[in-house]
Amino acid sequence: MTSASFYLSTILLIVLIALSFADDVTVDIIKAAESGAALVTRDHRYSSHVTLYIKNADGSKTPSGWSTRKSNGAPADQPFAFQPGVGLIEGWTEGVLKMKEGERSWLSVPSEKGYGAQSMGSPGASGFYIPANSNLLFDIEILGKESDLYKQDL
Repeated sequence: MTSASFYLSTILLIVLIALSFADDVTVDIIKAAESGAALVTRDHRYSSHVTLYIKNADGSKTPSGWSTRKSNGAPADQPFAFQPGVGLIEGWTEGVLKMKEGERSWLSVPSEKGYGAQSMGSPGASGFYIPANSNLLFDIEILGKESDLYKQDL
């Protein structure tokens, strides 16, 4: 093998490795869960606080207009209930299954595992808007299993 073909083979391998990681959902912990906290599973419904951003190509973020936190524009703190794998985008399910109850994290979802070529909401209107082919960034805190939180309120 000549040095030129070795060089091209090496570049091709690097590009293929980079592309294989491009579609990964990542979870970056903001606040760790308490020691011994349960992992999120597909078996339960969970309550969460969420703020959704559009992740720009330069790494910055733009608010989408959707949040369950009063501090991020919601009329009041209004937790979002969900069950992994049920009526959610693929990236959300993949990401929260890497989290624990009580944890708060940045969940980065590539457009292919989000809404893809479909836009959501209405631009310029009150409410939220997600342009087509947007990479998403969720600030999500798993408050706990919905059933456990309900018992605490009784």
